[in-house]
Amino acid sequence: MNLLTLTEIRRTTQNGPASARVHVQVESATPKLTREQQPYCELTLADACDRMTLRVWSDHPAYKTCSALTSQDFIELTADFYRSQYGLDARKWMVRPLTEQEKNELLQGPADLRAKQTRDFQFVSESITHIADPRLRALGEGFLAEWGDRFRRTAAARSYHHARRGGLVEHTAQMMRVAKAMAPLYPELNLDLLLAGILFHDSGKLWENALPENGFIMNYDELGELMGHISIGLELVNALWRRLSVENADAWNKLTPASEDVRMHLLHLIGAHHGEPEFGSPVAPKTPEAMALHYIDNLDARMEMFSAGYTTAKPLAPRIFDRVRPLPGNLVKSLEKFRQTVIVAESDKLL
Repeated sequence: MNLLTLTEIRRTTQNGPASARVHVQVESATPKLTREQQPYCELTLADACDRMTLRVWSDHPAYKTCSALTSQDFIELTADFYRSQYGLDARKWMVRPLTEQEKNELLQGPADLRAKQTRDFQFVSESITHIADPRLRALGEGFLAEWGDRFRRTAAARSYHHARRGGLVEHTAQMMRVAKAMAPLYPELNLDLLLAGILFHDSGKLWENALPENGFIMNYDELGELMGHISIGLELVNALWRRLSVENADAWNKLTPASEDVRMHLLHLIGAHHGEPEFGSPVAPKTPEAMALHYIDNLDARMEMFSAGYTTAKPLAPRIFDRVRPLPGNLVKSLEKFRQTVIVAESDKLL
């Protein structure tokens, strides 16, 4: 029986039930009662990119075993997987603990995802290295040197988009690609400032959405809860800036535009990237770079929601899927790209 990821199983079950094995971490094992007051256990299972819920009824042979599981446990679930009204589900299933080697392989994530995130982190690093403004370049390089490992295991969100370990690196890299592609079309944009703003706009999520090295459970952090990622990002940039400005005082004082103006504009990009106060920004975008960052951020997040939604959302009809919030309505599959049809003349067929 094939060993698949949860995402691969979701894709496979779009065409009907599928037998498979999956390696997962137990996120939680919650005792519950049915409407008839019969006990059951609800397992939440997670791998590098996805999660599912498994209900273990009290008459199942593994009920006691599953009820005793904790977030320290990693298991193999072998089952006939199918789509139910509640999402991905399983029947005729059995579980066993993972070996230490299997656990280590699971924690590394799927090979294709690891390769993509490695490329994305390299792209982010190179993009910062090529920033012409030495202040913004030093700020970005200092951040990656000090916080790079944590950055690489942080999710971009808890649920809406790139909600996986390393998702913030993927989101940041794609935003930088979009910024570089559009900059020649809008020459008034300060690309150095925009790239630095993209790197730092969600830097506070290193405390809101960081995942541990030894699991896929996104814990809660008190600093993240009390301050929020925008406030933390502003404080982080200010702290880095103060340190670097002292170390490079003589050189930075001679640069144009003035260093204080650069710092202020970068902070504005972080503070304004949610666009409106009701979405958490203390100020609306008031510069071209701030407006560009806001829309690039939203564009990449929503493209990811569409992509994930086609895999996880409930099918309603051919090419139509249930709504994935905060997208405004049901999802509809994209129109297929035009493909040139080669017409062979009858005379050519005879040759």
